[in-house]
Amino acid sequence: MQKDLNSSLRFGFLIHDVSRLRRIVVDRALKPLGVTRSQWWVLAFLSRRDGMTQTALALDLDLTKVAVGGLLDRMETAKLVERRSDPKDGRARRVYLTKSGQKLVTKIRKTVEGVELGILSKIPEAELEAAAGTLLDLKNTLLEMVDTADAGDDLDELYKLD
Repeated sequence: MQKDLNSSLRFGFLIHDVSRLRRIVVDRALKPLGVTRSQWWVLAFLSRRDGMTQTALALDLDLTKVAVGGLLDRMETAKLVERRSDPKDGRARRVYLTKSGQKLVTKIRKTVEGVELGILSKIPEAELEAAAGTLLDLKNTLLEMVDTADAGDDLDELYKLD
């Protein structure tokens, strides 16, 4: 089925706008906890994969290693994270949540859950489930496209993106 390019573009902008506005609302809700967006993203990733390398963290955050290094310096000074040498690779450093970092993650989760409930409160459950399913399908399609590009195929040719 041929999609209208204008509606596709609007859809992309809508996804971007929703994501941007959600970040603004979450940032405001987390401000009383004294945590920046960059910090809460680091804490969120570490809460799921504590002990990841700085390099992996930089890739997941879509930041440079230098930017992540500076961010971790500040977070280490605040006693939210600690870096340790990787026992298997002396060049690599792994990042771990401290007890203070873990406590802050708990507060962040509660705050974000409240924000999410507020954001979603006016949308019927069936519509939320349908939207989540659609977004998951889009994510999987994009992951396939990224994996294809990583394998060396030309996305422009495969998906007629020229």
